[in-house]
Parts: sequence; C-alpha cells; structure tokens
Amino acid sequence: MKQYTLSHIRQLEAEAIYVMREVAAQFENPVLMFSGGKDSITMARLARKAFWPAKIPFPFLHVDTGHNFPETIEFRDRLLEELDVELIVASVQESIDQGRVQEENGPNASRNKLQTTTLLDALEEHGFDAAFGGARRDEEKARAKERFFSHRDEFGQWDPKNQRPELWHLYNGRRNGGEHFRVFPLSNWTEMDVWQYIAAEDLDIPPIYLSHEREVVEREGVLLAKSPHISLLDGESYETRQVRFRTIGDMTCTGAFESEASTITEIIDEVASARITERGNRADDKRSEAAMEERKKLGYF
Repeated sequence: MKQYTLSHIRQLEAEAIYVMREVAAQFENPVLMFSGGKDSITMARLARKAFWPAKIPFPFLHVDTGHNFPETIEFRDRLLEELDVELIVASVQESIDQGRVQEENGPNASRNKLQTTTLLDALEEHGFDAAFGGARRDEEKARAKERFFSHRDEFGQWDPKNQRPELWHLYNGRRNGGEHFRVFPLSNWTEMDVWQYIAAEDLDIPPIYLSHEREVVEREGVLLAKSPHISLLDGESYETRQVRFRTIGDMTCTGAFESEASTITEIIDEVASARITERGNRADDKRSEAAMEERKKLGYF
C-alpha cells in the first residue's frame, strides 16, 4: 500500500485552511486584513484554496497609513482584482482629519501606531466579528503569545493572560456583543515556511522584496527608504545601496536590509543563514522592549 505523507509545508497549509473554514462556520461576518506583504499574499492563496471553486466569501481590509510603499499599493490593487475580492481601505489620514487620532511630530514620527484606531473603527463600522491576520508566532515575542482564535473585548483590547485554551484543533469562537476575534492561521509558520510556500505555489510578490538599488538614510542602525514622509536630520544624507525588505509596512518605520538576493530561491538561502531577526530593522519595534505587546493590548494587529 502506498504511503501517504504530507510535506511540512502541505501540513501547515492544511492546518491554515482548516482554521479558515472554522471561521467561516463559526462567524457571521469575517474579514481578512491585507497589507500586500508576503504573509498577506500567503493568506490570500490559502483563502482561495479553502473555498475553491467558490469565491472567497469575505472582503479584504487594508489599513492604509498613507505612507505605504508605492510598489505595495500597485501590487495590492492588481492581486485583488485578479482574485475578484472586495477591498475595503481604512484610511489613517481620514482618522487624522476627523480628529480621531493625532499625528506624531518630530524626527522619528510615524503613523504606524495610529493604525490601531483606524482598524478598530473599521471593524466596528462594518460589524466584522472575526478578522484574519497574517501574524506568526516566530515574528516577535508578543505575537508568540497569540492563539489561533484570539479574543478581543468590546474595546478591541487583547489580554494575553486571559486567553481561551485550544486543545487539539478545537477553537472557541463564542463572543458577546461588541466583541470580536483576531484569527491567525499562520501561527505555526516561520518566515522560512512562508518563503518556501511562495516558491512552491509560484506566487507573485511586490518587487521591494527583491534586491534593488534604493536611496536610503541610516538612522539608529535602520536603513529607511527615501520618501516624502521622512525629513533628514542634521548630518544625515541619502545614499544609494543595494537593498531589499523582509517586512512591508509604513515607510517611516520599515527598514531595509542590504542584500543581493534577487530571486525567491536566493531569498530562501539568505533567510536560512540570517543572524538578524525578520523585524530587526523595524524602527517601531525599537521604541521599547514591549512595544509590540503594548500596541496589541490596545487593539493593534
């Protein structure tokens, strides 16, 4: 009898698809948070597989800081048109204009933290009771505390000490009015798993993941891309370097890495030998030792 064995990538895929189908069964109005990054791209492929040949049965939500990489926005629009998925864009600029949040000032000002209010407003406005996220436990220590089904109270807040047990593959999506869940089908994936999956599925990615020449400024050890949203400090200047990005986010806090990796195969080789964590060049994570956990408790991704 022929032995039936799944590779670890296909086991992770099967687990993530199972989680997505559980959400479709337990919740009335889910949404998939989509940034255009590699984890979002993987989530989009998993969602398509989970419900094929039907359409993906929920919209995608992008919380747009207005400071995104142009290449990411172009990629986002093209991919979602191909998937025939509804895109909801929640704008941080609109939150600022409405007085919901106050823009930061100073040399290291960023809109990254402001996304929390915009996200929670969008979830409430559309009545979403579950929001898929592409977070993985290997990314950052606060994310390592998340469950597959992560409860949020009526204020969108997360209590890492008060989470529901997840025995075997049993997920508890019970909620009271106003509460919702964040759901992380990629919890058990690593950065390497994501890249191997992208290679296995031959998925398209934004070009900024690949090595390219870019004008950057080095600030506190972080290479920030030249953009209209960053002001140079005394003594700083832009220089052209060969870089790529391991994460995609707000241009004011997402740092580049010097790299020659110009194909997915080369990226996989680079990740295998990397000695710096995936988010090691994120200026927003350097604000304090518990920066991510503090943001997540308030309702961040």
